[in-house]
Amino acid sequence: MPLHPDAVQAIDEAGDLPAHLSPAELRSLYHAQRIKLLPNPLPVGACEAFDIPGRAGAIPMRSYRPLRQEPDAALLVFFHGGGWMLGTLESYDTVCRRLAAKAGCVVVSVGYRLAPEHPFPAAVEDAYDALCWCSNHARELGADPSRLAVCGDSAGGNLAAVVAQLDREAGERRVALQVLIYPSTDMSRPWPSYERNAQGYMLTTAALQSLISSYVTNELDRADPRASPMRRTSLHGLPRALVISAEFDPLVDDNAAYAERLRDAGVPVEYVCFPGMIHPFFTLGRVVKDAERAEDLIASAVRAMSAAVI
Repeated sequence: MPLHPDAVQAIDEAGDLPAHLSPAELRSLYHAQRIKLLPNPLPVGACEAFDIPGRAGAIPMRSYRPLRQEPDAALLVFFHGGGWMLGTLESYDTVCRRLAAKAGCVVVSVGYRLAPEHPFPAAVEDAYDALCWCSNHARELGADPSRLAVCGDSAGGNLAAVVAQLDREAGERRVALQVLIYPSTDMSRPWPSYERNAQGYMLTTAALQSLISSYVTNELDRADPRASPMRRTSLHGLPRALVISAEFDPLVDDNAAYAERLRDAGVPVEYVCFPGMIHPFFTLGRVVKDAERAEDLIASAVRAMSAAVI
């Protein structure tokens, strides 16, 4: 279908993400773009900022509890987007509040280290350390450790997919659900949608490739499954997945292929591609109605989540 009118409005207001600014300039622009297009936050029962110990030092976190928290509430560990360079706990505060309110779950947002100051695999190390901490402290957060989900958008979706794999490889199987919102899953090769959706849709292919280069500085490392989860030899035994993509996203072919690989490995998968939509639509709820539809999909998946297979 053609570009959705809501997406057209968002593009008119924010424009494409530039590819050749300094990290500081790009962060400032990204934050300004996203903040003005966020939807209204929803009320939560509590929000707390704290640090946890990680292998490289303290990792900043934020927890969000719903207004009416059930004793067996699910725990959603959230990894923000922003190309492994741009997002922050603050810029995703509204997103996390809305997910906690809609899903009735505890959300913990992870402030992992960012590139280029901290290149691959720093973000993966922090993300996995945060997952382990959340699993071990779920009861303290008022959540059921057997109803643990990982979630993220874009770079955060990449990290969610990676830590779900690392959890399985460690033999822990703590993760019961992975929610991957237009994730990058294979940065080792170009996909046809890199060319088809190269520019004009907010995330350009040039900006995507620049962000990847800042994060994974050694091209050989882009085939590492911790950078490109698509490249893991076997996906068998991974948790149930909800994969959300957008028609006019450079990553849409990557997303469809990863969902298919999960399905071929016997993993229960719900794959939803939003027609007429663009890469960052999930964070553009002030003008994009499909952002709320995606939130509702996630909330339904979290509420329906059964305990992890131990």
